[in-house]
Amino acid sequence: MSELFSTLSDGTAVHRWTLERSGVRVRILTYGGIVQSAEIPDRDGRTANVVLGFPDLAGYLAHPQPYFGALVGRYANRIAGARFPLDGFTYHLTPNDGPNSLHGGEFGFDKRVWDAEPVDGGVRLSRVGPHGEEGFPGRLAVSATYTLDADGSLRIAYEARTDAPTVVNLTSHTYWNLSGAGSAGGHELRLAAARLTPVDADLIPTGELASVEGTRFDFRQSRKVGAGYDHNFVLDKGVTDTPVEVAELHDPDSGRLLTVSTTEPGLQLYTADHLDESLPYAPGDGIALETQHFPDSPNRPGFPSTELRPGGVYRSETVFGFSVRER
Repeated sequence: MSELFSTLSDGTAVHRWTLERSGVRVRILTYGGIVQSAEIPDRDGRTANVVLGFPDLAGYLAHPQPYFGALVGRYANRIAGARFPLDGFTYHLTPNDGPNSLHGGEFGFDKRVWDAEPVDGGVRLSRVGPHGEEGFPGRLAVSATYTLDADGSLRIAYEARTDAPTVVNLTSHTYWNLSGAGSAGGHELRLAAARLTPVDADLIPTGELASVEGTRFDFRQSRKVGAGYDHNFVLDKGVTDTPVEVAELHDPDSGRLLTVSTTEPGLQLYTADHLDESLPYAPGDGIALETQHFPDSPNRPGFPSTELRPGGVYRSETVFGFSVRER
């Protein structure tokens, strides 16, 4: 179902699409490809919204920085110095995180209104990013298809094509709180990642792939998440053609269980420690599990490549599965 959600100051309409199946209801906005809500039952059948967001467009416009629920790109995460080399030329991007580019720049995919069309089980959002948008080369035709599987799982499938060599890295910046309210710090996380990419003071990868063994980054066995994470984990499976389960987030109180399956080689764990008093949420009220290629890959030849060339197709798929675990 599609409905008019709001309008921007220039009169551009923003629509909201509601997807419902197997007891799960998800709402998607054409502004920023935002996952506005995901209503999921707990072990007692009580339904609650388990993602962070705002009830109206004004909230997203006034507070863009948390990227609540947004589709981020053209390059998710950070690019050091807001520049990268490609085919002998250095491209200069819009810096919006100190000297670095974050989530596609000052006016990235999260702040665009996407075209929408219904598909079986969901909605396909699409737009064309012109050559030079936020400094990125190539005219990029992008689509993100949101569907609910028969079991109520939320599947997000991305595709992109370019007319010139460029870099692409897309993800959904959804924050999860399986309790429906309050802190998410007591959630338990299992993550199939024996390594991570350590970062410097500006959260730029050093280039090392470090073991999680014996550190606070070891989530190979399920344990409480806590706070203090904004790090990319190197998934054991690497890049795959079809989604493979890599993470499990569990709220012991409600019994809600979220699984994450993806084709991507990395996952950014962010515990939302920087939410401030201007928001209706406190630090730690959500956990982002952003499937992705690694931060700063365009400047790190040793990382999996994010280059896309004419004639090629960027494809990425992530599935968020919902269930409950009994006591």
